[in-house]
Amino acid sequence: MQIDQHRTTAMSSNYSAIGVMSGSSLDGMDLAWCEFTEDKGQWTYSIREARTIPYSEGMRHKLVAVMSGTALDLARLHREIGDAIGEGCAKMLGEEVVDVIGSHGHTIFHTPDEGLTMQIGCGARIAAATGVNTVCDFRSMDVALGGQGAPLVPLGEKLIFPDHKAFLNIGGICNIALHRADSVLGYDVCIGNQALNELAEAAGRRYDEGGAIARSGTVDEVLLKSLNGLPFHRELPPRSLGREWFNEHVRPLITDQGKNLADRMRTVVEHIATQVGSALNKQREPVLVTGGGALNTFLIDRIRALVHVPLVVPDGVTVEYKEAVVFALLGVLRLRGGVTALSSVTGAKRDSLGGALYLGNS
Repeated sequence: MQIDQHRTTAMSSNYSAIGVMSGSSLDGMDLAWCEFTEDKGQWTYSIREARTIPYSEGMRHKLVAVMSGTALDLARLHREIGDAIGEGCAKMLGEEVVDVIGSHGHTIFHTPDEGLTMQIGCGARIAAATGVNTVCDFRSMDVALGGQGAPLVPLGEKLIFPDHKAFLNIGGICNIALHRADSVLGYDVCIGNQALNELAEAAGRRYDEGGAIARSGTVDEVLLKSLNGLPFHRELPPRSLGREWFNEHVRPLITDQGKNLADRMRTVVEHIATQVGSALNKQREPVLVTGGGALNTFLIDRIRALVHVPLVVPDGVTVEYKEAVVFALLGVLRLRGGVTALSSVTGAKRDSLGGALYLGNS
């Protein structure tokens, strides 16, 4: 009976879905309850409700420590994050139902050159807690086809933001997407809030509100040269980053206690602005900017100084929840049997339908 219901839903043009995103900046889980309508290939959406469930200090520690922990630690955290997502979605829904939950989960390992990517947050436990069809593990199929498994958001951008052709997301990692007539190019550009938030924590803050700390500092030219000189920045797309890269290559540079903290943060901002400016230097259309970094006014000012097109920062809900909205849509596409990953973005052998589906009872 569940399979028949799934088929009936997949033929519908109206969908209700929750998207879940946990980013590498370790802020928490973003949940977006969305309504989608598809009409002759054109998609529209609205956000019914959106919320962030912050991670406790203990959970943030677990998410970092598990990268060097035991297999049992990882399995337990996979279960725990799944339970947390399931509980969060169940509370949001109350007595109501949706067609699907699309959960990105939280990335622990991402080394696509080894054919490896892992996002934790057990989909079976989400489906069990909510009774809702749940899609997770969106990246693995693309990686199995030789792709980067990321970024996946450009497909959603293409469908629900058709008036924009260029996108910049400033999350834990900065990535861009450029939509062309016949394809979409998207890739990770450089580090983002992973670095800025870690430095802010050293100053006793969760994040640098408005870029105030960075604004008070001075660029350290030696550090800036080291950051800009990292080999990743010379690689051609497709390319993507994981926390392992940050731990190995960026953290040792920015945590030098011999350098002033505000100067280090100012230099990271300049590094991000420089890399983003270089990535967008041939862009001729306005760029829609989202992600938590879009609220860092000093960072946006520095990027604006280095690009030649308008940066459009939308309303706060879109800024903070765009990725969760997209994963809600990707969950819908998985139910419909459509493409969820674009090979022009990831470098895979072909476009693919990815995501593990766990059937609920609704």
